[in-house]
Amino acid sequence: MSERIGKKQIPQERDFTGGLILSESCSYIGSTGEKKLDEKIMALAQELDAGSNACLLAEMMVTAVRLSRGAVSTGDFKMMNRALKEMRVATEVFYPYRDIKKVAVFGSARTLPEEEEYQTAVRFSKRMAEEGFMTITGAGPGIMAAGNEGAGRESSFGLNIALPFEAAANLFIAKDEKLIDFNYFFTRKLSFVKEANAAVALPGGFGTMDEIFEALTLIQTGKAIVYPIVLLDSKGGKYWKFWNQFVEEHLHRLGLISDSDFSLFLVTDDVEEAVREITHFYNNFHSYRYVGDKLVVRIKKKIKEKAFHHIAKEFKNIVKSGEMVQSEALPEEGDEHELDALHRIVFRHKRRDFGRLREFINALNDADTE
Repeated sequence: MSERIGKKQIPQERDFTGGLILSESCSYIGSTGEKKLDEKIMALAQELDAGSNACLLAEMMVTAVRLSRGAVSTGDFKMMNRALKEMRVATEVFYPYRDIKKVAVFGSARTLPEEEEYQTAVRFSKRMAEEGFMTITGAGPGIMAAGNEGAGRESSFGLNIALPFEAAANLFIAKDEKLIDFNYFFTRKLSFVKEANAAVALPGGFGTMDEIFEALTLIQTGKAIVYPIVLLDSKGGKYWKFWNQFVEEHLHRLGLISDSDFSLFLVTDDVEEAVREITHFYNNFHSYRYVGDKLVVRIKKKIKEKAFHHIAKEFKNIVKSGEMVQSEALPEEGDEHELDALHRIVFRHKRRDFGRLREFINALNDADTE
């Protein structure tokens, strides 16, 4: 039997939505249309899991049965099955490394090793490995190979996509147990967003734009937790400067994005600045999750009272109602006892303007602590 098969506990803090989509209620399982079959499925789910996920397992089984009997083509059925299998395999591969922070590196597959952008990616990933981060790339050539080369095999993941013209993974991640093969871009992109604690993009084509806008959109809309996004040029490069100019002149000027959305990313041509942007984000900030209508922000050191009062006043516009308070762990966080020692800042979040939330996290990292 594979070592990966078996009951495993995933820390709540690894929920990339911050707790927004968790549901363990049996009220949403639905029905196959046959009461006896529903009862058999529920009994089987409880027998196999016997934990809090039994209802979710039953719901998935009911969904599978309904799909097999519903108005879906064989092709659709195969696609859904393969997508679920790809998500399962990816989760199993990442599981042993769940406590290590990771940075996703995006960029062109066409960049050659002698080009400055390639060498910049090598230097960046090497520095992040020195800071204790692992690197996730798309496993292909170009910037992806540079990311794996800089990080080294031990600190690398590769999320390979099956393409008719790029079949093999780069030599720095090929045949590694942390290389994952995907057939679908959407399951691959989910793994990038779900597993990364930061994202860095070097110059690239449609794929790089897709990956960066995906991450920005998910964070901007609150569908994924806030984390650092760095757009990194080689020294003196202008690729991301021109991109930023487009965003300013054609998105911001027309009121299509907010002022604070610019806080969701950093444009730089300095590798050390890119490294600092990521490492400083976790200087005092640890993680956050939603508990009911409250946002619980976990920090490593308690903010001094005077500094906290200033922060609470400055960021009053992200509070929906009530006051922002410093707190110990809430009773509802009982599924994360390993984080009990962390301090909390708790408030009712408006759940919008996540660029402003990023600015709030920056303030916590810069504040005086006890």
